Amino acid sequence: MENTKMPHWKRNLYILWFGLFFNHMAYTLSVPFFPLFLQNDLGIQSGLEVWSGISISISFLISGLCAPFWGSLADRYGSKLMLIRSGVGLAIAHLANYFVYDPFTFIAVRIFQGLMAGFNPASITLVGTNTPEKHVGYALGVISTSTAAGGILGPLVGGVLSHWIGLRGCFIASGIITLLSAVMVIWVKESRAPRTVVRTSILGDLKKAASTPGLMRIYGLILLVSTSVLIIEPVLTLYVVQIGGDVSSATLSAGIVFSAIGVATVIMGPRWGRIGGKIGYEKTLFIGLLGGGIGSLLQLTAYNLIYFGSLRFVYGLFFAAVYPALNALIIKYADRDFRGRAVSLSQTANQFGIVLGPLLGGFLGGWTGIPFVFLLTGIVLLGAAWTVRVSDRNQANKTGLGMAPAEAGGNSIKK
Repeated sequence: MENTKMPHWKRNLYILWFGLFFNHMAYTLSVPFFPLFLQNDLGIQSGLEVWSGISISISFLISGLCAPFWGSLADRYGSKLMLIRSGVGLAIAHLANYFVYDPFTFIAVRIFQGLMAGFNPASITLVGTNTPEKHVGYALGVISTSTAAGGILGPLVGGVLSHWIGLRGCFIASGIITLLSAVMVIWVKESRAPRTVVRTSILGDLKKAASTPGLMRIYGLILLVSTSVLIIEPVLTLYVVQIGGDVSSATLSAGIVFSAIGVATVIMGPRWGRIGGKIGYEKTLFIGLLGGGIGSLLQLTAYNLIYFGSLRFVYGLFFAAVYPALNALIIKYADRDFRGRAVSLSQTANQFGIVLGPLLGGFLGGWTGIPFVFLLTGIVLLGAAWTVRVSDRNQANKTGLGMAPAEAGGNSIKK
């Protein structure tokens, strides 16, 4: 009778998929339109790109600093508790934005939002540690599509809602949707093997990561990738206007452009997960970074919204391979009792990249022009692809195995 029931790992995967979908949808309802909110509602007229970069980055800076602490608690008490904590806290932060009327209070709310973050890494950890070894690549590929799908619907819904109820109304909607994602997690069943609770520190976790082959290299790649991806966020809405978008409908036009990558990721995310399990996650990572770099450079040639959106879509088809591969490599390299902290350290690297990205994008967009930002993004991604290729060749020389599907390049995924 038990065999007729859906396995717990699949049930968890479906629940967390929808939880992450709603969580990311709520986030992208309003964040892409921060430049317009700062300008129209908070009265920022000069240095708009810089203010946009700071408002986006500060939350991720705080989140990155707190991620190891939350990861340590997840290893001790379970990822499910961290999911509920983050979901409720983020809902409160979204609702608080409704009552903001000056840029400094807005920054303070963004700091609080950073303190409450952690829904995504806790979901990845729970999926990675509660999924059978042979299904981990597939599961992480599927879970990556949840944020992409939320990223599709969020900007579109936000663009439409902003016309009906204003950007402040979008904050209310974000809060309600995020709370819904927290409620859904109640039905997740987390299997946790008995373990001795060991007190850890950030320094100790870093030493553990440094002693684990492959982990620090993955963290460096995550930092580069997240920086290159988020560098365009503070100025993308402004760029849409520059290449012919109507100012009065800028939020809707930008929402469509933002969604192009999400559509591509939903299409290719699970496929890249399966491909990675067959040919090796290092190889799919190389393909994703190479395609993403070329796609970023091609966006320099955009001359209208349709062409620009099409380029973003093609870029997303390749880039959909990157994050599932990086997450799978972390789960593969890290010992089971260290996975929560290992994923949280990757979140720290990711958050620091997200901090640097919008800040660089804001400053460079106002100083050198927005097209230069696309050029820099393409160069960084191509450089990351070259690094992965060189590393794999070195590994091949040592082992004689090349890019082995799942076994080469470190520890295997522990049962």
